[in-house]
Amino acid sequence: MKESTLIPDMKFARLASAEQIERTVQSLGKNGIKAYVAESGEEARKKLWELIPPGAEVFTATSATLDELGVLAEVETRYNSVRARLAKMDPKKEMREMIKMGAVPEFMLGSVQAVTETGSIVIGSATGSQLSGYAAAANKVIWVVGAQKIVPTLEDGLRRLYDYCLPLEDTRALKVYGVNSSVNKILIIHKETTPGRISMIIVKQKLGF
Repeated sequence: MKESTLIPDMKFARLASAEQIERTVQSLGKNGIKAYVAESGEEARKKLWELIPPGAEVFTATSATLDELGVLAEVETRYNSVRARLAKMDPKKEMREMIKMGAVPEFMLGSVQAVTETGSIVIGSATGSQLSGYAAAANKVIWVVGAQKIVPTLEDGLRRLYDYCLPLEDTRALKVYGVNSSVNKILIIHKETTPGRISMIIVKQKLGF
């Protein structure tokens, strides 16, 4: 199997301090994004289920963080899973409808590559399939974010995306899909103007990358 030649900068794997987390929570709040702090992955899962009403339509974006938490399987048993419905459709005949379904769910779950202490969020993608939902199309967005993703500035967030996340995603993509990954599209969110639309659960442990 082909192996990635990219080497991650491990300084971006360090967990943020309690002070950094608090500054980030306050900044996100000022920018229209409600942030919760969880001590553990289990606590984050509990908060996640509290934020989503029973039977709601839920789409889970591809996320190493959600994979580590085992969220996908529970979504399919607790909620109206968009991903489960997509799995039954034919991409050759229904691709346009599949794209629409993934873009405009009632609830969209996922993670991000970086969140700054000033309250900005950086999301990189090879295809951009999750970006429209995050930006505006999904009714509600919930991100689960390991505290290692907190950085001081937007410049640091972009460096984290390219110097840390991309090498790890490249390795994952080669293993899962047999192709290299790349940062083809970037979404940067500075503020959410619709009250209550975006929530973030910051977990005080390393989750995803």
